Amino acid sequence: MMRRATLALTLALALGPMTARAVLPSEMLKDPKLEARARHISEGLRCLVCRNESIDDSDAALAHDLRVLVRKRLLAGDTDKQVVQYLVSRYGEYVLLKPRMTGVNLILWGAGPAMLIVGLGVAGLYVRRRRKPGEGAEELSPAEEARLAELLKE
Repeated sequence: MMRRATLALTLALALGPMTARAVLPSEMLKDPKLEARARHISEGLRCLVCRNESIDDSDAALAHDLRVLVRKRLLAGDTDKQVVQYLVSRYGEYVLLKPRMTGVNLILWGAGPAMLIVGLGVAGLYVRRRRKPGEGAEELSPAEEARLAELLKE
């Protein structure tokens, strides 16, 4: 019985932080619709300190500032797109967890598949041009054939 209780406590302590959100009650808006919009926007924004965490999940001070900024922009009457565009203009596209497929990002999105195709092409040419055993060998002269026959008899 004690073993089960210890295991349950260990799991609760280990998995508890995974469900916790970093949004503080003091940051939340009183209007539930605006708060839902703010949450939707901040789920797609990257914490610039934690890198692969949304600002909703991060405890970093910069993430807190970005959450507050999103809510201020919404209270000022900005649309969701305007809020995101404001943050992108201020911090660059790196602030987006899912970057847009435009401009330089399009090159980055296409570089992987392009390099795979080029690599397969180079490998195919290598295999095609590689000499097969016996290919390109010169014919033996009658004197060489006689000497070879002599060696094989021994």
